[in-house]
Amino acid sequence: MSRIGLTVLFYFLAFCAFSAQAQTPSVLSPLSEAPLRPQGQSVIPLFDGWYPNDDGTFTMCFGYFNMNTEEVIDVPLGERNYITPAQFDGVQPTHFDTVPNPDLTRDFRRYWCVFSVIVPADYGMQDVIWNIETNGLALSVPGTLIPSYVLDEQETSGRETSAPYLSLNDSPPSFRGRNGLFEGPRQAEVGEPLNIIARLQHAEPGTWINWSLHQGPNAVEFGTSEARLNDLEGVIETTATFYKPGTYLLRIQAINDTERQREPTYGFEFHCCWTNAYLTVEVSE
Repeated sequence: MSRIGLTVLFYFLAFCAFSAQAQTPSVLSPLSEAPLRPQGQSVIPLFDGWYPNDDGTFTMCFGYFNMNTEEVIDVPLGERNYITPAQFDGVQPTHFDTVPNPDLTRDFRRYWCVFSVIVPADYGMQDVIWNIETNGLALSVPGTLIPSYVLDEQETSGRETSAPYLSLNDSPPSFRGRNGLFEGPRQAEVGEPLNIIARLQHAEPGTWINWSLHQGPNAVEFGTSEARLNDLEGVIETTATFYKPGTYLLRIQAINDTERQREPTYGFEFHCCWTNAYLTVEVSE
């Protein structure tokens, strides 16, 4: 198992141990039960690895695992959701979806690299630490440029995968990779569905796309939040409806290679390749 896998296992076992202490005698130990539950569990922050950029800087990737099947968790930026050093704080999500729908994603059970931090070329072996507290449990995960954590980006020959190309407008899909495509702001009104599109292209069919709220003052209702494109290229459309004015940041992830996710280890360790995009939406009354 890789060091990333060991990190995930450590947090999982630590969480189970914490949960076991918190259970009443009438409840079976979670060590003998499925770790996912409808509600009451916590969000586990995860360091997914890092990769070099063409300009000499490095990108660190962080994801999360919400151990609830029904409870969506929101944690605003601040003392319960922050990154150190402070210069990197503010890019992390404040909204945490439940585990992905297995009917669409097969074995995807968590969210990979939902945000990234770019550190300078001379950053060395310093840590970037994401701290988050949910349902009474405070967890931290360090990101570091340890060689064994290096990731392939935007494609890998070992697993013969590559990131899908993506655009969020009428232009042909031309961006791929985890550093993220940033677009907006789009304008929307409270209660009025906003049409949003994702144009996708990949050498193989089977691209999974997920729309989610990354940051925002209130929940967002998507017409369809998860979908799969079974062609080499095409358009996936949905709507987003907002019920409170403010600034929202939507996150779009496009991941191919869904058929290969049948292998058990891929359900928790998937190192390449996908594309991130972020859409800012300004919502008015």
